[in-house]
Amino acid sequence: MKREMLINVLQPEESRIAVVENNRLEELYVERKSVENYSGNIYRGKIVNLEPSIQAAFVDFGVGRNGFLHISDIEPQYFRQGGYDPEEIMRESDEMAEAAAQRNRESGRGSTRVFKGGRPRNKPPIQEIFKRGDEVLVQVIKEGIGNKGPTLSTYISIPGRYLVLMPALSRVGVSRKIEDEDDRKRLKKCLLSLSPPKGLGFIVRTAGAGRSEDELQRDMDYLLRLWKAIVRRVENTTEPGEIYEESDLIIRTIRDIYSDDIDHILIDQKESYEKARDFLKMVMPRVVDRLKYYDGPGPLFHKYNLEEEIVKINQRQVALPDGGSIVIDPTEALVAIDVNSGNFRGNASAEENAFRLNIAAAKEIARQLRLRDLGGVIVNDFIDMRKESYRRKVERVLRDAMANDRARTKILRTSPFGLIEMTRQRIRPSLKRSIYKDCPCCEGRGLVKTPESMSIEVVRMLALAVKNKHIVRVTVRVNDEVSAFLNNKKRRTVSEMEECGNMTVQILGSEGLFPEHLEVDCRDEHGERVEIDS
Repeated sequence: MKREMLINVLQPEESRIAVVENNRLEELYVERKSVENYSGNIYRGKIVNLEPSIQAAFVDFGVGRNGFLHISDIEPQYFRQGGYDPEEIMRESDEMAEAAAQRNRESGRGSTRVFKGGRPRNKPPIQEIFKRGDEVLVQVIKEGIGNKGPTLSTYISIPGRYLVLMPALSRVGVSRKIEDEDDRKRLKKCLLSLSPPKGLGFIVRTAGAGRSEDELQRDMDYLLRLWKAIVRRVENTTEPGEIYEESDLIIRTIRDIYSDDIDHILIDQKESYEKARDFLKMVMPRVVDRLKYYDGPGPLFHKYNLEEEIVKINQRQVALPDGGSIVIDPTEALVAIDVNSGNFRGNASAEENAFRLNIAAAKEIARQLRLRDLGGVIVNDFIDMRKESYRRKVERVLRDAMANDRARTKILRTSPFGLIEMTRQRIRPSLKRSIYKDCPCCEGRGLVKTPESMSIEVVRMLALAVKNKHIVRVTVRVNDEVSAFLNNKKRRTVSEMEECGNMTVQILGSEGLFPEHLEVDCRDEHGERVEIDS
């Protein structure tokens, strides 16, 4: 298996990183400079509003929009102190810090918890913890989506290559995703032997599995330097604002995504190449040789035929290799995915063919969710299968295909209706939302009214004009297809209205007007405009 990481940053407005496996696009990360990215940043904030009904606070953290802080993301030092004390940040907290850090950091930042207004056990009400004007140190764990502001947490965590630094945790731990018990014990022993500073906690990330003590030491030293710089900034600032900015997309992706099975990393811009090389020398010196500068004759992504693949990511229908397809429809609340047999034909029975198609669809669904960065509730409608063993196998294939996804997922068993429901961690808007905006014609519906429907609306407006005795001339401006329908199939109706209302009606069509455009201009005998009730 050949895996490569391709980094395209020639256009200053956009950075793109692709992970290619056997010349097939498996992961894609896109970041625009015009879009502010707050995820992972640490801020000094101020409580501006409390909502006891949902046990949450809204925090001004200096970016122009308030963040959302739920009581489940408030660490226990605030219960004792009431407000933020820069020195207290270095002291011990309780076991809740470790659990929160595992949720927020291990497979990418963010939270998929559903807040229902209640508060966790053993926590006081939020109105007893904070009051308006209190200062708090927060980290953005989820970007704002739509009208919702960013989600914040007081469980600060700073990722390195192999370790995560957590100031609120005074112990060391190992990621639950590292399942080898012997390696878990060895890693914990290594961490303890490194004698981390009192009051600071460290957790070994999944990427730390099998790493030596020297590699962990190098990563710990890097994180401690970062933390000391953060503490200095906390002590020197008084107003809401940024304390620590997360690394750019290139450094962040190499840090979080790179693994030993990636053969090499190609970067097509010299300055970014040098920056990535310096980072690798500091945290992973043994793999520096895998980083290459690409200066080939053509664009990097074109050489690997990725541009066409990226275009397909945003299409509604995705063809499967042996026939059939999946149709992906994201909505505000959930994502609906439908598996269609289409032109899929097999030599086996109908049940066996459905099983084979569903297996192929399960693998492609996992890939598309990663590529499109879709999150929230996802409902997969597979082809119906009667055999229980086939259903279980499809579920298992889907789980295995999602196992390498950095976002947290939860997959349920097949429902009585043949649906497999799942959730996927949503950290930021989907790739499609980042690239596209809603169509101004259809307002994001994907549909527009037919010429006949628009003609009926025009006739209704003319009926209102007929009732106004002051109107003597009406000009209607519509799309040319609508005007053709009115002037042909509705000509008699329009003529009857002209006679009934003693007025003239002029219908003007233009190709430049979108299909639902309707403009009615009514004038009296003096040429003055007359408004009609619509």
